Amino acid sequence: MMKTVHLAIFDTYSDWEVGYATAYIHRRLWQRELGNWQVKTVGISADPVTSMGGLRVATDVLLDELSPADSAMLILPGADTWESGELAPFARKAEGFLAAGVPVAAICGATFGLAKAGLLDDRSHTSNAAEYLAFSGYSGGEKFVYEPAVTDGDLITGSGTMPVEFAREIFAKLDMYEPHVLEAWYRLYGHNDPAGFYALDEYEKKRAAESGEQ
Repeated sequence: MMKTVHLAIFDTYSDWEVGYATAYIHRRLWQRELGNWQVKTVGISADPVTSMGGLRVATDVLLDELSPADSAMLILPGADTWESGELAPFARKAEGFLAAGVPVAAICGATFGLAKAGLLDDRSHTSNAAEYLAFSGYSGGEKFVYEPAVTDGDLITGSGTMPVEFAREIFAKLDMYEPHVLEAWYRLYGHNDPAGFYALDEYEKKRAAESGEQ
């Protein structure tokens, strides 16, 4: 059965912050022996958006039509417009996901939006800086954790400068890799360790061979 991860998109969203996560989730779509995963974009309207990197991206699903029951996770990238409140509808959707027990992953400015909505008051979390989140007026300062990425139950938060660590938390929550394989992935992308590449390559070849035998 196909499992879908939904990525929120909006003008000036920070494409690099979610690139590691979405690339490796989508990779499963054409490596079926590794699992049936796909990424779908979610927008407030059907109009294409332009990312911070200048990419024109189309909307697959309208935000109002997205149900937690149809999703494995909602990923929220950063953008300056989180601070203005323009992206509050995505925070409200995140609240519905969390209430339904479906994971939400927020990075950089998206953590500000969730803090402003009160979703970080009672959950361990991180962001770009504790001082940054304090400007949201939220009451969760004591729950701030000085780590690149933090998972508390169904909520993942990350610093905008740590997209690899953010992706690692996402993969762990989705149970996409066995622990030793996820460790190899992080050795490669987090530490530039070639041993991680060979471990991943061996894993993918093994899974492909097992799939061919079935």
